[in-house]
Amino acid sequence: MATGFGSGRLRPAPGTWGSLAATAAWLLVLAGVAAPLRTWAVRRGGEALFQAVQAGLEGLFLALPLAMTWLAVRASDRVVAETGEKDPGWIVADEWAGMFIALWPVRLLLAGNLHRLHLPGGWRFAALVAVPFLLFRLLDILKPWPCDRLQDLPGGQGIVADDVVAGLYSIPLTQALVPFLMAG
Repeated sequence: MATGFGSGRLRPAPGTWGSLAATAAWLLVLAGVAAPLRTWAVRRGGEALFQAVQAGLEGLFLALPLAMTWLAVRASDRVVAETGEKDPGWIVADEWAGMFIALWPVRLLLAGNLHRLHLPGGWRFAALVAVPFLLFRLLDILKPWPCDRLQDLPGGQGIVADDVVAGLYSIPLTQALVPFLMAG
């Protein structure tokens, strides 16, 4: 778990590999659960059913980063206790938590438009994934305040907290860029 299912063992830049693996996992949930449920609700008809499915998906996409953050802290705590290392680079569960947060603003737009990726203009929907990915990586590397301070927390909390905040910082930036990506 701490290695992001092995993605943290890839070189160079294990944090980037871990973020890519997290993005792929998030997209699998989106394509395998969210998009089919939305399509089913639309085809079955009825605004009430669609709204119920939307509410359930909102719960899912709020639960994913919360669960991943909890798992990342626990896995990181265990690694720190077993190895004595403060923040080994191969731990990327923190990147998974941060990416799941960073991708949150694009969940509904992507869930409703995955079928358009192969159509003309589909690059916009691919950009909806690339923008939060790039913003998160940039913020994770630059560590703006308080990310730099949060790393001083003990154990798994210090490993994960800066990535959680980097993910949170990327949300308004992504939201600001989405209209430009979807224009034209």
